Amino acid sequence: MSEMIKVAAKSDSNKVAGAIAGMIRDGKSFEIQAVGAGALNQAMKAIAIARGFVAPNGIDLVCVPAFATVEIDAQERTAIRLILKTA
Repeated sequence: MSEMIKVAAKSDSNKVAGAIAGMIRDGKSFEIQAVGAGALNQAMKAIAIARGFVAPNGIDLVCVPAFATVEIDAQERTAIRLILKTA
């Protein structure tokens, strides 16, 4: 099972990018989860930044988006899951 990085609207995209780059370098399987437009914006910025971190090592990132249903405060919400793969 892959690990999950949960991104919020208030997440620091540079810190998230560092976590993404570290997991990619370690060869770990993971997904990013975002709920809401602000969170998705921070997640996408983090992926773009992380791509810049790993590109000098010849690693390119591919992002595959998917919908997921999550429960937050006893309510079902739609989340975006971003599956990252290397190319």
